[in-house]
Amino acid sequence: MKKYIKNVFADEDYNCFACGPHNPIGLRLQFYEEDEYVKTEWEPSKNFEGYPTCVHGGIQAVLLDEIAAWTLYIKGQRAGVTSRMSVRYCKKLDSDQGTITAEGKIKKILYDFCYIDACLYNAKHELCAKAEVIYYMFSKEESMEKYRFPVRQEDFYL
Repeated sequence: MKKYIKNVFADEDYNCFACGPHNPIGLRLQFYEEDEYVKTEWEPSKNFEGYPTCVHGGIQAVLLDEIAAWTLYIKGQRAGVTSRMSVRYCKKLDSDQGTITAEGKIKKILYDFCYIDACLYNAKHELCAKAEVIYYMFSKEESMEKYRFPVRQEDFYL
């Protein structure tokens, strides 16, 4: 069952390229939770191409990093920053083929580091790129005091 996630960070000043709802050139991603995964769907356009009809690898990396971040927020219940990301491009990701799905899942949490598997799928649900993303996690207190993290986890849900 899908649980839709509210972007608790988004106000008029929030301009995240990936998930900022007011960024005119951004991806404007929205997220939902399904079982142990956090997911998003996105429809690419020519504006995000590298080679003709191919989503730029940097944009794919942004999608993987952002789904990992939201996986940390929802499943790890803290804010954090990317410590390391290793991307493997498996198949051309067409920009004209329809909706792309990104999903993230926590593999493990070790000390202050969260290890997340992130994947990108094309409209046929074929794996096109995957990443292991390691996030340094802030404490719960710092997450709330400095990074707009909500006091109550349920505030993330619509």
